Amino acid sequence: MPPTRVLIVDDEVLVRSGLGLIVGTAPDLEVVGGCSGGQAEQLVRELAPQVVLLDVRMPDLDGISVLRRLRALPEPPAVAMLTTFDTEEHIGTALRAGAAGFLLKDTAPEQLVHAVRVLAAGGSVLSPTVASTVISGYVEGGATDTAAASLTGRLTGRELDVLALLGEGLSNAEIADRLFLGTGTVKDHISAILSKLGAANRVQAAVLAHRAGLVRDRRDGA
Repeated sequence: MPPTRVLIVDDEVLVRSGLGLIVGTAPDLEVVGGCSGGQAEQLVRELAPQVVLLDVRMPDLDGISVLRRLRALPEPPAVAMLTTFDTEEHIGTALRAGAAGFLLKDTAPEQLVHAVRVLAAGGSVLSPTVASTVISGYVEGGATDTAAASLTGRLTGRELDVLALLGEGLSNAEIADRLFLGTGTVKDHISAILSKLGAANRVQAAVLAHRAGLVRDRRDGA
């Protein structure tokens, strides 16, 4: 398999270099470039990365604006936001704009490499220090626990199984292995889940899974 192509978008050259060195140590990952926000869309079009690590705060063009432009492309890459800030404002805005994850810049090297692999496989990633904020339902339109349970009641039994594992942050391939399904079948289930829940992306669906108690219930053997 060819290596996963990764683009790093940050206004600080030293940060781009440092992150590039970390990601580039993995034999299955290839850093194809680095740039500031204003160049990101053009480089994504030219280099076709599968994963973009994107800084939130940049002087020329902020990360949220870049994210929206990248998500509007015909074949958008998976984007994880990188920041030193873990405020609710940034988390909620980034996830509503279609981010597949949110990582702090002090994420340990091995965790960063793992996160890129998860993103490339179609999964979502959240730094442990921000996960509780996301799961608490900050995402705009987040339902109460009762309403979340009502929404998930629209799903079939198999879709609930998939949603619970999605809530644990598993990729499509990992969900397929756990449920003995094909990855194409899992992808179809996730598309149906997003449609039925009215979720913009798998991270928002994962929030609903936690709020509805699906992740906790499955771990407790319920």
